[in-house]
Formats: sequence, C-alpha cells, structure tokens
Amino acid sequence: MDDKLLRLREWLGHLEAVVVAFSGGADSAFLAWVANDVLGPERSLAVTAVSPSLARSELADCRCLAAEWGLGYREAETHELSRDSYAANGRDRCWHCKDELMRALLPLAAELGEVSGRGPAAVVLGVNVDDLSDYRPGQAAAKAAGARFPLVETGFTKALVREASRSLGLRTWDKPAAACLASRLPYGTPVTVGTLGAVARAEEALKALGFLALRVRHYGDLARVELPLAEIGRAVEHREQLVSAVKSAGYRYVTLDLEGLRSGNLNGTAQKVGVAP
Repeated sequence: MDDKLLRLREWLGHLEAVVVAFSGGADSAFLAWVANDVLGPERSLAVTAVSPSLARSELADCRCLAAEWGLGYREAETHELSRDSYAANGRDRCWHCKDELMRALLPLAAELGEVSGRGPAAVVLGVNVDDLSDYRPGQAAAKAAGARFPLVETGFTKALVREASRSLGLRTWDKPAAACLASRLPYGTPVTVGTLGAVARAEEALKALGFLALRVRHYGDLARVELPLAEIGRAVEHREQLVSAVKSAGYRYVTLDLEGLRSGNLNGTAQKVGVAP
C-alpha cells in the first residue's frame, strides 16, 4: 500500500494542475485529499456535480469534507435529466451522465489552467481497479472526453483505497458506497425528479433509524430495501419503524431483500464496459 501511495503521489506530482470529480465517496475523497496534499489548493480543485441524482446528505458531506481538509472546492450544476437518452434510463444511462459531467468539468479545468498559468488542468475520476469488473459505460464516456483514472493507473483496489485512507486518518475510509440515486431504478423505468426524490426521502428516513449502508430500489409504488446481511435481523425486529419510514416517502408497499445489499445488482448480465489500466 505504501508503494502504491508513493506511486499515486508521483503520478499526481507530474501534473500541472488537476480537477477531481468529487462525489464525497471513499474513492473520490481519497483522490481529492492526496491531490490537494501534493499540488495544493491553487493547483488542485475538487468539483461536486450537483443535480437531482445526488442525495442532499452527500452534497452536505462534500461541503464539510472540503472545509475540513482545506480543499480547493467548487460545485457545478449538471443537467443530465434534460437529456432524453438519460431520462429514458436505458443501459447506457451512465454514459450520458458522465458525458454531462465532463462537459461541466472541462471548462473548469481550462479555467484552473489559466489561473495557474500552467495550461489546462487534467480531469481525474476516482475509478478504482475493482470498478473495471462491473458494467460502467460512464467510464468509457469519461475516458473518451479525456478523463484520467489515477487510481487504476497506480493499481488501487477498493480495499487499498480504504486501507490508505485509514492510514492517512481520513474519516471517509469506511464510508459506505453511495452510487447516484438513479441507480436505484431498474433499466427502462424513466428517471424523473419525482422518482429520485422518493428514493432520496426513503433512504434518508432509513438512515435516521441507523441503517447507514443501504439501497432503496424503486418499482413504482413498491420499494425493495437492500441492507447488509448482518442488518436484516435488526430490520425485521424493527419492522414497523422501517415500513413507516419508507412509506413516509410515498411508497405503498415495502419489501426487504433477503439476499442483502449488492452494489450494482440491477446491472444483471449487461455487457461489462470499463477502462483499461
């Protein structure tokens, strides 16, 4: 891990300036912290894309982390919902999302380059090696637009990101994964502000009950709740509170998935799309 952290520092140190896509998750937070530590806030900018697909609690945490760590920080509104191809929620939804993200980040990279006098900044995303095995068309879109993936290029798996983050004292080392809210909708279910809002309200209500790692999968008026297997017993024990919390978000039916929490399980057998190391 120490060797890989040194490689990452050297990799970043060769850049003139960098814009980090900053969602506040373990990967992007680790990358933003290291970039800031190597380049400083004058040459490193963490940017959070703000849209209805980002949970308000995640946006609040991004702001807190930026303040705690002294990051150069900006927020950029993205408008993926205005794209019919995104809203239709086909299997290429993530491609349109990352393309929209890059359209927001590239002007900021050019601006940072002008301010620093060092040329356009590189745009980097917190993709790790493990992400390459999942269906992630967004990675291809970002790469096509010029993004770099330093965690992949320096060999960081998710476990190594967490280990390195813990060694650096970053509180995000054990933060549960929190994909965008649109990932809770099965392919073919239109993405709307209303459906994203329902998912967000249900998940926030469950977090208030102490369930921190979770997904609420949206199936019309039915919500399928995924929790870590170790939490299912507690969920059943507190069934009435859990049902009430989810129904308060507007769902009529509440189910508990006995297979537990599985990130990306709605991808099914979709063709795997990633980026080469």
